[in-house]
Amino acid sequence: MIYIVEDDDNIRELVIYTLNSTGFEAVGFPDSAAFWPAVAERPPRLALLDIMLPGEDGLHILKKLRGNPATRAIPVMMLTAKSTELDRVIGLDGGADDYLPKPFGMMELVARVRSLLRRADFGQERPELVVGGLAVDIPRHRVTVDGAEVALALKEFDLLVHLLKNTGIVLTRDKLLEAVWGYDFNGETRTVDVHIRSLRLKLGRWGEVIQTVRGVGYRAVTNP
Repeated sequence: MIYIVEDDDNIRELVIYTLNSTGFEAVGFPDSAAFWPAVAERPPRLALLDIMLPGEDGLHILKKLRGNPATRAIPVMMLTAKSTELDRVIGLDGGADDYLPKPFGMMELVARVRSLLRRADFGQERPELVVGGLAVDIPRHRVTVDGAEVALALKEFDLLVHLLKNTGIVLTRDKLLEAVWGYDFNGETRTVDVHIRSLRLKLGRWGEVIQTVRGVGYRAVTNP
């Protein structure tokens, strides 16, 4: 079930119709007063939140979702008319998984919803990834090397998880950008190389689980 909190009736109904007609089950709410009872009765698989809402705004709803152990892992996408870089940073730093400024295309919304749900479902299937002395606890966002915890930046963690989930598969830089940074990320593929280099340094001798495939990209291996 996907929940959308949007006070504009036309947008809310269009999103609900689009999601329902593309194989999802969606329900909409005009404000947080209607949203919270539904969450208590049946937590959603994904929440779409507008920022500009009457009463409790979308960022406050997001903060409460992330602060509750029962709803902390629910993927959240912000749908908002605010499209400046600062607004986007505030939303993502607050724990949002994606950010889609208005006006947006319905097919782009559906594509992003599918991407978020795939990532969420895959993470639940394999909560821990282990290669030799390297262990990644996905729900706790914790990485250890030979028993010692290693501090990774958010994108470093996401990059490592994606590589380990696809052990043995060569992933191009473009594919890594799409999976870790989002398919609309406008950065250069050099970003991937910088994060890989940082990851290897932090993982010490187990950084060798990430191999470079010259001229193609990277892959994770089980026997470095």
